[in-house]
Amino acid sequence: MIGVQEDLFSRCQRWRGGRASYRPAGELFDPSRARVEVLDDDATAKSFVTREHYSRSYPAARFRVGLFVKNPFEAEKLAGVAVMSVPITNAVIPAWFPGLEASQGVELGRFVLLDEVPANAESWFQARALKALKRAMPQIRAVVSYCDPVARTDTEGQVIFAGHVGTVYLAGNAARLGRSSPRTLKLLPSGHVASERALSKIRNDECGAGYALKQLIDAGAPARSLHESGRAYVERLEHERFFRPLRHPGNAVFGWRL
Repeated sequence: MIGVQEDLFSRCQRWRGGRASYRPAGELFDPSRARVEVLDDDATAKSFVTREHYSRSYPAARFRVGLFVKNPFEAEKLAGVAVMSVPITNAVIPAWFPGLEASQGVELGRFVLLDEVPANAESWFQARALKALKRAMPQIRAVVSYCDPVARTDTEGQVIFAGHVGTVYLAGNAARLGRSSPRTLKLLPSGHVASERALSKIRNDECGAGYALKQLIDAGAPARSLHESGRAYVERLEHERFFRPLRHPGNAVFGWRL
């Protein structure tokens, strides 16, 4: 395990088309060819994140920042997105930042850079994203972020996510806050995690159940029978072992006080 962590510390994770790649940590990024801009259009950030990030998902965003890069002889392009999102529950911010209320904090829900961006762009972009958040939303006093160390593979054994240890957060002066609760994940054949919230919508036939069902079928799940309840359908998938269980020890938790 020590060797694996040292290897992860020596590389910087990047994304392209839902697959992780890595840049050597010693690369130099040229900030004179880059700029950071607040993204007022949620659709732009969502399109980028769902296309490039392995989870193919987008959180409930409160603030979005883009990294724009102009390489020689090329048009400027969006090469990275940071999304500050609503934490999964109202208890998150008060738990990790005693004295603050839920409304005074956000989560760094997505931090995605394309595979072509050199390694040390992460800390440069992260620092400016936090500064932009502080200027635009002075009521926000804290940012929490989670680091997932557990690798994911598809059913063929191909690694789609190698896990990471939070190097960029530590480089950006984040504090180690602890670890989230352990849990068991349900993996789809692709290696992506089946959202428990989406499965709950299907079980209870809530608003959004149709979209959640389509996602499962697109992932290879059998169709729901004509008179089958949502709860019976999810139970059938579990009984037929459509999901692969993965015991997860919990994510490492990092945070910044602004």
